[in-house]
Parts: sequence; C-alpha cells; structure tokens
Amino acid sequence: MDSIKEESKIIRKKRNSLVTGLRVITLFMVVIMAVSFFFAVLYLVRQERIKNIKVEAERTLNSLEDGVQAELNRYKELSRLIMMDKGLVNYLCADIGAIDGGLKNRTRYSVLSILNVTTMVDSVFAFRNDGLYINSSHDKYTLDDNKMKNEEWLADILEKRGASVISINGNGAIMRTNGVPVVSIGRVINDISSQEKIGILFMNISTVCLDRKLDVLGGGALTVISEDGVVLSGERRLKEFIPYGECSEKITHEMIRDGVANIMISYCKVPETPLVIGCATPVGNGFVMFETVKVIILLILIFSLLVIITSAFVTRNVTNPVKELTRAMEHNKETGRLETIDAKIVDNEIGMLRDSYNAMVLRVNELYEQNVDNEKTIRRAEMRVLQEQIKPHFLYNSIETIGFLALDAGADKVHDALETMGSFYRNFLSKGVREIPLSREVQIVKDYLSLQKLRYGDIIEDSYDIDENAEDFIVPKLILQPLVENSIYHGIRLKGEKGVIKIAAHLEDGTLHLSVEDTGVGMSKEMIERAMSAGSSGPEDKSEESFGLWGTIERIRIYCNNDDVVRISSEPGEYTRIEFLISVPQRRI
Repeated sequence: MDSIKEESKIIRKKRNSLVTGLRVITLFMVVIMAVSFFFAVLYLVRQERIKNIKVEAERTLNSLEDGVQAELNRYKELSRLIMMDKGLVNYLCADIGAIDGGLKNRTRYSVLSILNVTTMVDSVFAFRNDGLYINSSHDKYTLDDNKMKNEEWLADILEKRGASVISINGNGAIMRTNGVPVVSIGRVINDISSQEKIGILFMNISTVCLDRKLDVLGGGALTVISEDGVVLSGERRLKEFIPYGECSEKITHEMIRDGVANIMISYCKVPETPLVIGCATPVGNGFVMFETVKVIILLILIFSLLVIITSAFVTRNVTNPVKELTRAMEHNKETGRLETIDAKIVDNEIGMLRDSYNAMVLRVNELYEQNVDNEKTIRRAEMRVLQEQIKPHFLYNSIETIGFLALDAGADKVHDALETMGSFYRNFLSKGVREIPLSREVQIVKDYLSLQKLRYGDIIEDSYDIDENAEDFIVPKLILQPLVENSIYHGIRLKGEKGVIKIAAHLEDGTLHLSVEDTGVGMSKEMIERAMSAGSSGPEDKSEESFGLWGTIERIRIYCNNDDVVRISSEPGEYTRIEFLISVPQRRI
C-alpha cells in the first residue's frame, strides 16, 4: 500500500496541472491575441488608408483628365474656326506668284483676329502644299527641315482627313526657341468645294493652360508628361517613377520607396492624346491616429475582460470540478478500494461525469461480485466432476475390471486398457487448463466410454458425428463427460437393455452446436423444466443425479455470458437429447 502511495505522489509531481496549464494558455492567448489584434488593426488601417489614397488619386486624375479634355476640346473648336478662315484659305489657294508680304500680313491678321478670344494659343502655323507657310508669332520658333521631309511626320494627320490630332511640338518638327514645349493640334485643311487638301494647320497651345489646371487641383504632387518623356507641367521628378511610354488609359497605382517614405504613384494616359497624367501621394509610416489608438486599446480591454470572465467560468465549472474528481480517483487508487465519489460538483457535464463514474464503480463492483460468484460456481462444478471421477469407487471399478481382464483376456488387452485409462486421466486433467479444443473433449469421452465398456460390455454403443471445422473450437473442459455419465447411469442402465450414445458437433454461423443423445429412459417435462431453470438456486438443493447436468449448463452459461445456451428434448422411454449452443467465435484457435 505504501508503494502505491509513493507511486501516486511521483505521478502527481510529473503530471501537469490542468489549472496551471489553463492559466498559462489563457495568458499566452491574451498576449498573442492582443499583439495579433494590434497588428491586424494597424494592417487594416493601413489598407484602408491606401484604399482611400487610391480613391482620392483616382478622383484627382479623373478631374485632371476631364479638365485637360475640356481644354483641348475648346482649342479643337478654335482650330476648326481657323481652318475655315477666308483669309487663310485665300493664302493656301493663292498662286505662288501672288504671294507677297502684304498677303502674308493680311492672312496673319485674319488668324489673329480669331485668336483674340484666348491668350493660351502660342502660335499658328499654316503650311501650303508647295511647302510655304505662315507663322502667327514671327521668330519665336524653329522648324526641323529634316523632320518635315519625313513622310511619317504628317502620316497621322493625313490619315484623319481633317479631324484634329494632338501632338507635342508639332509632332516634333516645330519647337520654341526657348525650349519650352507646346501642345499642338494638327489638321488637314481641305477645299470646301473639292475637298482636296490645300494645306496643313498646326495650332500650338502654351502649357500654361495645363499649369492652371494643376494649380486648381493642388499643384506640386501632379504632373503631365508626353509619351516621349517631355514634362509639360507639374512635378518634374515624377517622371522617374512613371512608365510614360507604356501607360494605358486605365489608372494604375504603384507603391514606391523614396528614401524613408512610402509614396503611392498613380498614373494613366489621357484618351486620344499623347499626354500621361500622374500624381504622388505620401503613405504615412507613423502610428495610427489617436482616435484609432483609443479604439484599439478599448477593444483589447474588452477582449481581455472577456477572456478573464471565460477563464473564471472555465475554472469554476471545469477545472475545479475535474480537480475534485481527480483527487477522489487518486484517493481510490491509494486506498485500493473502488468507491463512489461524493464530492460537491456543479450540476453540469462534469456532474454527469461524476454520476457516470459512480455508476461505473457500482457496476464494476456488481460485476466483480458476480464474477466471484460465477467463479465459485464454476469451481464447485469442476471440483464436483473431478471428485466424481477421481473418487475411489471409480478407480476401484476400473482397476477391478482390468484385473478380471488380465485373468480372462491376456496381457495385450490389459495393456490397452491401462493405456486407455492413462489417456483418459491425462486429457481429463489437461495440466489444469480450463478450456480445451473440442477434439480433446471428445477424446476424453471416448476414453471414458472405453473404460465403461470394459465393465458393462455390449450394453453401451457410442457413435460420433464431429464436423472437421468444429474440432479446433475452444470449449470449457469436461462438458461432455458428465452428460455421457448421466446417459449411462440415469438412462441406459435404468432401461435394462442395450443403448446408444450419439455425440454430434457442427458449426453454424459461427455457433458451435454440440449435442449428446441417448436411447435411455428419457426425461419428463418436469425434469426438463428443472434442468432448464438451473442457476436460480445453488447446488445445495440439487440432487446427485441432476448435478452433472445442472453444473454443465451453468458453466456454459457463464462461459458464453448467455442464458439461452441449451436445448433439451426427450420422449420418456425412448430417448433424451441435450444440445448446447456455444457462441464464442473469438475463442476458436
């Protein structure tokens, strides 16, 4: 007992405490959840901020795009008026000999009269088919003759057949002397009557109009770039981050790292123009706003409070009751007694566990007592059989029979008889085992009947019908011999004539059907009913004649854990047949 207590103490030391474990896990969970929640909120705030930045950038770029488109549309209409100007048409259609300084001045004044409505048109160039041209701004521009001789220079304009085409610096051939770029609107000028080309018009717009649009939207964080990389307006440094030659009309957002700051770059191409617009918005890396911090702290406190409440609830309703159950179980283990638990536990699932444990304890004790009673019953039955076969009168009768046989039949038959008796007792005792194969049980009966035939001669005849599949089936030892003995002494001998004992066995659906049938005096219904009700009373009220049958039935019932194991049929004066149904398939070897 002391060793059990010491072992229990060692086990308790080694075993982790559920309460301690729960506290550690709860604290760990609070810390992990708080940190995770904090960073999750930071992430969500950052993502929301980025989302808002994208929305704001798209709104800004859409506004800038709409403004640029509106401004360009206004100048497109103005270029339409210029290309229809009568003075300009006269210049383009005049013979080369009629062109002099006066015609050029009149044409220039006619164009300027139309341009008086705006100050943003920097110049107007009108090219005749023969290469002559006029310039409304005199000497502020230079022309690239090589570029103008290239067929690709006017390819886009000619393809439009009078519709406007937006380009930068007259599609690269008309440039201001001070290097400041201009936005050019080019058109083919056709004769009204014949619709034949009579010239090309380039109206060059100052980028100041773009500066004004950017100033309205916030200025420095915006830029307008041409597809070939010319910064027209706004922040020049943004050119480094915008792939101006590969932009689509859909707004694109890219996050870049500029020193220690994160910047959102948004850009797109203005439809039907070579213009790319972009904006830059800083994405703050600092802590979230103070209001957000307060919300985070509040949520963490609420979560911590909920965890504490949950932990207290679990401790009161789970860990403490489990601790009480564990203490009671350890007490049972230390004392070596299986007793019920009377600890006061909350009436919940843990209380159900206590009640189930108590019910299990009661059931185990009941089964233990029942098992003890069954073991006593089996022992009594086995001892009774052993006593019946080992008691002196059986040995005396067997030895006396062998002695007469020695005088009458000679040494050979005496030797066979002694061998038979030795085989009988060897199988009968079976080295103390309680369960044997059916084949050995049948051999015990054969040896027993061989010894009995030496005494009673020809009044006994036996036959066997044993299925080969049933020979290895494990059965309780000495279940056939008592029945065969009853058949001889209480059946065949009482009838006073030769009798037959038939032993049969076969398997059916995993159940062994084992029967003993004799042609003796038979059994009445009252005797059968008393035999079938065996077990309702102890062996003290059983007669010597019925003990063998009663003990065998009771042993098989306990062995199979089933009361319905026997079938008895009989006809008084004709026969008696006893059949056992043994359903223990897992015991087959």
